[in-house]
Amino acid sequence: MMGEMTLMAVAMGAWAMFLQLFPGQLRRDARRYVNKLVSYLYPYVEITFHEFQADTWFERSEAFEAIERYLSANSSKMAKRLKANVVKDCKSVVLSMDENEEVTDEFNGIQIWWTSNKDTPEQRALFSYRGDEENRFYRLTCRREHRDIITNDYVKHVLDEGKAIAVRTRQRKLYTNNKTEKWSRFKRTMWSHIIFEHPSTFDTLAMDPKKKKEILNDLITFSKSKDYYKKVGKSWKRGYLLYGPPGTGKSSMIAAMANLLDYDIYDLELASVKDNTDLRKLLIDTSTKSIIVIEDIDCSLNLTGQRKEKKEEGKENKDPVEKKVEEELEDKKKKGSEVTLSGLLNFIDGLWSACGSERLIIFTTNYVEKLDPALIRRGRMDKHIEMSYCCYETFKVLAKNYLDLDSHELFETISRMLGETQMTPADVAENLMPKSDEETPEICLNNLIKSLEDAKEAARLKALEDARIKDEEEASKKKEENGEKEQEIDAKLADEEGKKASQGAAVDAKENGVMNP
Repeated sequence: MMGEMTLMAVAMGAWAMFLQLFPGQLRRDARRYVNKLVSYLYPYVEITFHEFQADTWFERSEAFEAIERYLSANSSKMAKRLKANVVKDCKSVVLSMDENEEVTDEFNGIQIWWTSNKDTPEQRALFSYRGDEENRFYRLTCRREHRDIITNDYVKHVLDEGKAIAVRTRQRKLYTNNKTEKWSRFKRTMWSHIIFEHPSTFDTLAMDPKKKKEILNDLITFSKSKDYYKKVGKSWKRGYLLYGPPGTGKSSMIAAMANLLDYDIYDLELASVKDNTDLRKLLIDTSTKSIIVIEDIDCSLNLTGQRKEKKEEGKENKDPVEKKVEEELEDKKKKGSEVTLSGLLNFIDGLWSACGSERLIIFTTNYVEKLDPALIRRGRMDKHIEMSYCCYETFKVLAKNYLDLDSHELFETISRMLGETQMTPADVAENLMPKSDEETPEICLNNLIKSLEDAKEAARLKALEDARIKDEEEASKKKEENGEKEQEIDAKLADEEGKKASQGAAVDAKENGVMNP
């Protein structure tokens, strides 16, 4: 024990003398040569994969993620300390290496060592490029003579396997954009997400089978057309416009598309986007194999074809008070969001829209006639899909889904009534859904028939009321026109009488002038 303490004291004394006798530059040179000597004698090669690269501070390294998945699947059995993550609807647990843990792997008879570590700075930085200060990394160690095989073959094998595992275990997500004020300067918080679990499919979608097949073929063709889009010089994306009354299945159609193609969904709320620049940032932060959705775009912002120039033309003739109110309203809108039609058009098919691939952009609206033609032209919204009222073919799909019926004696009556009455698929489905165990399929069909009869009667009464209001408006308008004509006649008569009076006065004045001399 005394000998060890003496040796340690001698080493410390020698180190202190070295620090005093040799200046800083000389010490650095000495350290460099010592490192070279050690590396020459050290029989191993080490390769480090950091979680964040210097040129992509905001995004995790794809290589790091692939290695993480590979080690979780292939080496977690050998690790003694593990981290557990629950995925796939809480039905399975994924284990991965904990920090400061080491596992071994084998490739073509070569042994490789993997360690998981992290660097934690002694002092917390005032500003950080990420939310945390720790830099995690994996370190691969192998013998020097195996360097070429490891760098050329093994690393590629690990990355390919990691990507394949990601495809197998991928969970589709539903994203929504956060308000611009909540974005952190140094941390990606633009989108929040949950696991996407909507059950809608094209099999359960209430739509005319012919129309459904047409959309299905269009989507499948798009998903297989990467080389074709490259050949014709277009970005690998496609726009869909879904329009029709509320309750016609627009949202269910989007969910069915996502389930068919295995895409994520980004539900973009334009009112929460500050300006065009932030809109572009949101686009950049979306992934490939995704659907970007803007629902009810006619209500999102003032994008309904009312260009600024057209507004300015009518302002000059408006009442000053009304003009002031409109300016205040416009100022309030600007404070909420300054996204413009031009910015949205660039978002859809401008230069920045090509930053990703294999992407669908979907707009939904209840009033397609309100949208600016430039927004929905072909090339931006490539395919227009009308989601209309329930027809007989749509009803048969709903009857199969809700009642497991392919035919029934009441189908003929329902077919006739659907041809006479407008009812959305959502209303039809609500009537077909049993509300208790006592409700048989026949009772549900009769409920639908009664609802169709009530809707038909309500439509008849509304038509009568609309006709009455129209007649009253026309009568009022005619009365106003007659009143204006009477006023014009009275004005003309008064004008003629005034002219006659002035002419008579002129004659009298002339006669008086002749007699006076």
